[in-house]
Amino acid sequence: MNIRLARVEDLPGMQACNLQNLPENYTMKYYLYHALTWPQLSYVAEEDGKIVGYILAKMEEDVSDGDEPHGHVTSISVLRSYRRLGLAKRLMIQSQEAMATVYKAAYVSLHVRKSNRAALGLYRDTLGFTVKDIEKGYYADGEDAYAMRLSLKDLAR
Repeated sequence: MNIRLARVEDLPGMQACNLQNLPENYTMKYYLYHALTWPQLSYVAEEDGKIVGYILAKMEEDVSDGDEPHGHVTSISVLRSYRRLGLAKRLMIQSQEAMATVYKAAYVSLHVRKSNRAALGLYRDTLGFTVKDIEKGYYADGEDAYAMRLSLKDLAR
């Protein structure tokens, strides 16, 4: 299993992985915007040339006064038959390290459905994220999201 930086030619495979697994879907233009604007932050997991997982990440553009530069995980997904192999953790760590070293991000944020126990376990228990807020009705179907955050200060070089 290979984890590497995402390339423009990977975007259809990333989108296919997203469509197969997640109710939140994005246009190809949105994937392209991430890939071209923050090329060091999105990664893919591949096996025999097939995209089996990805992370789509960015630096937050609307940083308010007094807030530090920070990254954001837009989307992460691993195909069902490739789960429980540590791929999501590896994808997250690669992207977090790049946020800290390339962009000097102080922290990374993400949103996760309150009902997504597997993702909550990864983010909170494995990676050390904390819940900063609950965003009511964040998702299109009305489900609330946990707004989570992880300090990257230990990764900054």
